[in-house]
Formats: sequence, structure tokens, C-alpha cells
Amino acid sequence: MNDKGKIMAGLIIFIGIFTFPFYSNLGKASAVPEPLLNTPVIKQMPVKQCVETKEYMRANHMQMLNEWRDMLLRDGIKTYKSMSNGKEYVISLQNTCLNCHSNKKDFCDTCHKYLAVHPYCWDCHFGPKEAGV
Repeated sequence: MNDKGKIMAGLIIFIGIFTFPFYSNLGKASAVPEPLLNTPVIKQMPVKQCVETKEYMRANHMQMLNEWRDMLLRDGIKTYKSMSNGKEYVISLQNTCLNCHSNKKDFCDTCHKYLAVHPYCWDCHFGPKEAGV
């Protein structure tokens, strides 16, 4: 009945192993990625304008894609009117978004990997064909 030392040693070892990942990465934050906008289509644009503003798209692009899916598939609406510039765009991930953002590896994947997000877009859609692939 005098196993207090063994129990304490076991708890200390357990806590040390359990908290090791936190201590080993303390102060090692990785840099926030900056998506590359160097596709041929974007380079040829006189005014670099997305469907919405850069700030809006960074914060809400997944919600927008979900809304587009619902608008197109459930409501039959095929165009989207931009809130920022009033232009109308065809609701299409592959033909609208990926027309400009064809560098999935450098544009989409850098942020998604940084945030450990696994979008399900490519379960239904084909990924863009990138140069050199």
C-alpha cells in the first residue's frame, strides 16, 4: 500500500508525454501564406478584380461557394450579382473561379494546408490542370 512514489512517477511521466507536443512547438509559429496570383489569366487582367473584394473572399469564400451550390442546384439561379462591383458572374467553380485561380497548388492548397482544412470541393469537381502536370 506504499505505492505513492510509483503513482507520482507514473503521473509525471504521463503528463510529460501528454504535453510534449505543446512544449516542443512553443514559439514556432509558421508564417501566414500569401496565395500566389500569377496565373496567365490574372496577369492579363487590366484591373485585378475578383467576384468580390479580396477581404470578403478571404473570409467568406467557402460560404459563397456553398451559397452558389444551393442557388444553382436547388433554385436554378445561374448568375451571381457581385455586391462590391455590381457585375454579374456565371455561378461555376470550374469556369468562373478556376478560370483565374488555376494554380490550385500555389493558391488554394497553401492556405488550406496552413489552416489544416480539407475542403470537399474535389469530391465532385475536377481539379484544375496546372502547367507542367
